[in-house]
Amino acid sequence: MLSKRVIPCLDVRDGRLTKGVRFAGNVDIGDPVETARIYYEQGADEIVFYDITASAEGRGIMLDVVERVASQIFIPFSVGGGISTVEDMRAVLVAGAEKISVNSAAVKNPDIISQGALAFGSQCVVVGMDVKKVPACEAIPSGYEVVIHGGRRPMGLDALDWAKTVEALGAGEICLNSIDADGTKDGYELTLTRLVAENVGIPVIASGGAGNPDHMADALTEGKASAALIASIVHYGEYTLPGIKEHLAGRGVKVRSVW
Repeated sequence: MLSKRVIPCLDVRDGRLTKGVRFAGNVDIGDPVETARIYYEQGADEIVFYDITASAEGRGIMLDVVERVASQIFIPFSVGGGISTVEDMRAVLVAGAEKISVNSAAVKNPDIISQGALAFGSQCVVVGMDVKKVPACEAIPSGYEVVIHGGRRPMGLDALDWAKTVEALGAGEICLNSIDADGTKDGYELTLTRLVAENVGIPVIASGGAGNPDHMADALTEGKASAALIASIVHYGEYTLPGIKEHLAGRGVKVRSVW
C-alpha cells in the first residue's frame, strides 16, 4: 500500500500567505517562503502553493515568489493560480515547481490538460476542483457543482463528470476542494471525496475543512483520498506535522516517516 501524503497548502495573495473561510475574509498570516521552509523541515510530503487571485485578476502567477519558495524546499512542489497556457506551465516548472495545478483555466479550456500532459507528462499535471454542494438536477446529478475564479463563478458543471473528464484528458492527480468546508475546521466533505475517489483511477487529494488529525484520518480512510491538504491547523500552530503524522500512524494510516 502506498503511503498517504500530508500536504500543507500555502494560499498566497500579493506575495503574502493568507487564509480565509469558505473563500472569503482572507487575512495576512505571514511569509510564504519562510513558512514553506518550516514545513519542509518538519516533514511535509509535498507543498502546494496557490496564487489565489491570479485567475480572477486576469494576471500571471508571481514567479518570483515561486522561485523563492522552491529554493528553500526539496520535496515535490505544486503551483497553481493564473496558469492558462503551456507556456505558463513551462515558466512555473522552470521556476522550480515539480507540478502544475490548473483549475479555472482547465474548465474554460480543457485542452490545456492534455497539452500539459503531452508536453511534461501526466505526473506534472494536477487539476484543482473547487466544488459546492447544490440541489441535484439534470445538469448536476451528483449534487456537486464546479465553481471557478476562487469560488466566485458557478459553472453548471457536475463535479463527478468533470473529474472523469480530467482523468481521460491526462491529468495525473485531482485536488478536490469543498468550498462549503473550506477553512471551517469542521472536517472534510467525505461524501464528495469518496464519490470522486471511487470513480477515478488517479490520486485524489482531499482539501477543505481539516480541524484536527482525526479529520485527516477520516479523509484518508473513509473518504479514500490519497492525500490530505491542510492549512489553518498548521498555519496557526495548533498542530505540527510530526504530531499529525504520529496521530495518523496511530489510526492505522500508512504515512512516510518524519526524518
